[in-house]
Amino acid sequence: MSESPIKTIMVALGLCLVCSIMVAGVAVKFKPMQVKNADLDLKKSILSAAGMYQEGIDIDEVFEDIEVILVDFETGEEMDHIDANEFNPEKAIKDPELSIRIPDSEDVGNLLRRPKYAKVYLVKNDEAELDKIILPITSKGLWSTMRGFLALKADTKTVAGFAYYSHGETPGLGGEVDNPKWKESWIGKKVFDEEWQPAIRVSKVSKEPGQSGYEHHIDALSGSTITSNGIDNSLQYWLGESGYGVYLASLRDNENIGEEI
Repeated sequence: MSESPIKTIMVALGLCLVCSIMVAGVAVKFKPMQVKNADLDLKKSILSAAGMYQEGIDIDEVFEDIEVILVDFETGEEMDHIDANEFNPEKAIKDPELSIRIPDSEDVGNLLRRPKYAKVYLVKNDEAELDKIILPITSKGLWSTMRGFLALKADTKTVAGFAYYSHGETPGLGGEVDNPKWKESWIGKKVFDEEWQPAIRVSKVSKEPGQSGYEHHIDALSGSTITSNGIDNSLQYWLGESGYGVYLASLRDNENIGEEI
């Protein structure tokens, strides 16, 4: 005698319910670990961009030397009344109250929206003087939104490090943003010109030492025009007055740095 269809369905539903409970239980159990690992990966990326990461270090311990602040893009002022550690830029960009639509005339990086506030990371030296400023940036690549960090020295114009920590670009092409040699080529370059206008450029037109503009030039990624253009265009935005420009100018005023380029 064959089993009834209803019994078969009930058994299948029961099995699905048990499996769902088990999967949910595992997810809940391991979520704190996943959150911790994600936090460590982000801190590692920030330390790497600042040239402070080495294999085997205690990431949390080293990161204690970094001050995390929240900055208003429009005014350049620090937002003391908001906990910078609790601010999530990726969630903020989806919230109309915490983000803005970038006007088409200003959106050279094709970013569409940005948070109203920026999470900025400051590194101080042993004398409690500003040593590095680490700025989160996003760029539009060929296939993905690329997220990374641009580290500047205290003069606000010299690159101390540059790296993306998240992207979906093609390995061997746009994915060469992960190439250590390419990332190293950013170090020491100047992001502003003599008028404090964004001057760093990612271009396929190579420049040799001594040539005009060499101090602002980064070689484009071979075979990855769209990715390279996305990086170049986004930096023109992030370093401009609609991005970090106002904040960096206020740093120069407050710290009495960067008088000469």
